[in-house]
Amino acid sequence: MQVVLTIAGFDPSGGAGVLADIKAIAAQGCFGAAAITSLTYQNTQAVYGAAHQSAETVRQQIKPVLHDFAVAAVKTGMLPTSEIITTVAELIAQHALPNFVLDPVIRATSGFDLIDDAALQALRKHLLPLAAVITPNMAEAERLTGLRVTTLEEMHAAARAIYEACGRAVLVKGGHLPDEATDVFFDGATTHLFRAPRIATRNTHGTGCTLSAAIAAYLARGFSIPEAIARAKSYLNETLRAAPDLGKGHGPLNHFPKL
Repeated sequence: MQVVLTIAGFDPSGGAGVLADIKAIAAQGCFGAAAITSLTYQNTQAVYGAAHQSAETVRQQIKPVLHDFAVAAVKTGMLPTSEIITTVAELIAQHALPNFVLDPVIRATSGFDLIDDAALQALRKHLLPLAAVITPNMAEAERLTGLRVTTLEEMHAAARAIYEACGRAVLVKGGHLPDEATDVFFDGATTHLFRAPRIATRNTHGTGCTLSAAIAAYLARGFSIPEAIARAKSYLNETLRAAPDLGKGHGPLNHFPKL
């Protein structure tokens, strides 16, 4: 069984962050390990605040995992400070950790900013160049590039801009497009569109976390990046269709839809 390490925030409502990641990783037949970067105060309705961990606390969570397990893939989510970002980048580089999926969690759907400008600059400088694939949504792609990203054509431009800045494969997620959920993949050589019909549901809490964690799990199992994305997107659609309809806001997914 392959080990996938997620480094992300903690959502006490269980729909996003490391709890969603662990469930998505397990659903793909991998073993999930986790380091928590921030204790968030949230539910399906909003993010109300967060208590960030220190960089040293994050380091001390990760080191024993790396000393004990052969980590086959890494996924990062909420990395709220430049110090945490620098520390995570150092550990990934020092240990030559493979199959790094970078989900640049920048702002919650409710509008709560999850990282500041200094952390965003550190993310661009230190982490983007280490990733196997970067998975921003449209709003995150705007923040990373400074470009307007509201249409499929603008998603193409953002994917190319991110690739040109760091030389790493990019998947710009189009879950907020009006007609269908189309994601744009660019790796410097080829462009591919991953299309799926829009599923009419309010239960979308943790979709970004779930997709990127599933991609990391499929990479750990040996699939290519495009294959991992296709399989993860199909899995995400299943979790949306089987969502348990919990909470008063954007409800969580069902990470084990076949059970």
